[in-house]
Amino acid sequence: MILKKRALILWLFSIALISPALLTGQNEEFKPTFKWNLTSQFWLRYSELNDGSVIHGEPTSEFLDISIRRLRIPVSSQISPKVYVYAIFGGNNYNFKGKDFPLEVLDLYAEYSFAKYFEIGLGKSGWQGLSRWNIRSSSTLMGLDSPLFTLNSVEINDDVGRLFGFWVKGQAEKFDYRMAFNRPFFVTAIPNGAVNFANNKPRVKTSAYLKYQFFEHESNKSAYQVGTYMQTKKVFNIGAGFQFQPDAMSDGDANLPETNIYDISHFSADSFLNLPLPNGDAITAYLGYYSYDFGKDYIRNVGANNPTTGGGTDFNGSGVAFPMIGTGTTWYGQFGYAFKQTKFFNHMAVIQPNIAIQHSDWDALNDSMTVYDFTVNFFVNGSHKDKISLGYQHRPIFDVNTLQQKDYKGMAVMQYQISLN
Repeated sequence: MILKKRALILWLFSIALISPALLTGQNEEFKPTFKWNLTSQFWLRYSELNDGSVIHGEPTSEFLDISIRRLRIPVSSQISPKVYVYAIFGGNNYNFKGKDFPLEVLDLYAEYSFAKYFEIGLGKSGWQGLSRWNIRSSSTLMGLDSPLFTLNSVEINDDVGRLFGFWVKGQAEKFDYRMAFNRPFFVTAIPNGAVNFANNKPRVKTSAYLKYQFFEHESNKSAYQVGTYMQTKKVFNIGAGFQFQPDAMSDGDANLPETNIYDISHFSADSFLNLPLPNGDAITAYLGYYSYDFGKDYIRNVGANNPTTGGGTDFNGSGVAFPMIGTGTTWYGQFGYAFKQTKFFNHMAVIQPNIAIQHSDWDALNDSMTVYDFTVNFFVNGSHKDKISLGYQHRPIFDVNTLQQKDYKGMAVMQYQISLN
């Protein structure tokens, strides 16, 4: 018995000795790195509100407000050649509607790299598949605030697009892949006739995205893809992906036998181009096709940073909402032209006008839904760290009875983005 105990102690001591080598890869020259920054986006906005909108009981047709659209504090550490740890603290939509800032842990995860072509991760993150834009970087967006429809379950069974899960990713030759297995948050609201997210035990959501990189390779260190590189990188990619979650939707109480249950099944194919030109300018362009299946006639109105507290007599609902997400198909395109750096109001800046169009055919509507976003970016010293954006969104309004488009309304925003590190 004493011999067995000594053998066990020796075995445990041996494991303790070799574990650091397994984690660090025995690289004596390696020095751990630690990075952080703070990025905030401030909005000054004028909105034409949807008919019947109410702010604290008072009917309001137009509104001017100031808000903090996003705050992000990413913190990361390459603690060994093999182990990487990442976290984001932050929140969205800090405005006059509440005094408490919604600062929370958005991401917190660890990754282990076996090789460049095979890495694994575990924790809470935005690592998911489907398309380029459902895992985009909010701090490098080309459009002012788009695309939001790619966050197709945002704030219902996820946390600002994040979920707990496990993923594998890698790059091999010109291919870049990721595959994620996530457990969505449970839903407590019970659907009442119309298809919505089911109030049952959340099943695992499986997703993947594969892209082929023709020119320079993009980093896959972060889940969040760059919106525009301006003149700094030559990129052309094509990709495709999917998302699937069984028994995710229902048209009533999911625990009752008469309720219809539906799977979530999405597919996407897209392409992305960032091309510096010989004259010093640059083009950024994106085109994607999305097929969403949430179940019969699912549709959801979403209004970014919505200033209203209720009301709404049109199908869109209140504020700046429109039918952004649903069962059906979408074409989404972006095009931006970045002029070479020039002096603007005594500062060197890259000026980049751009347009984004979402054209969706939702099963629940009797007309197609098309929304336009126009933006002009002013990158001070050619950097995302100090950026002013002027944007205008032109959104369709749908009649609550005919489910046909009857009008358009607008929203104008001046955004200032600043990053500190």
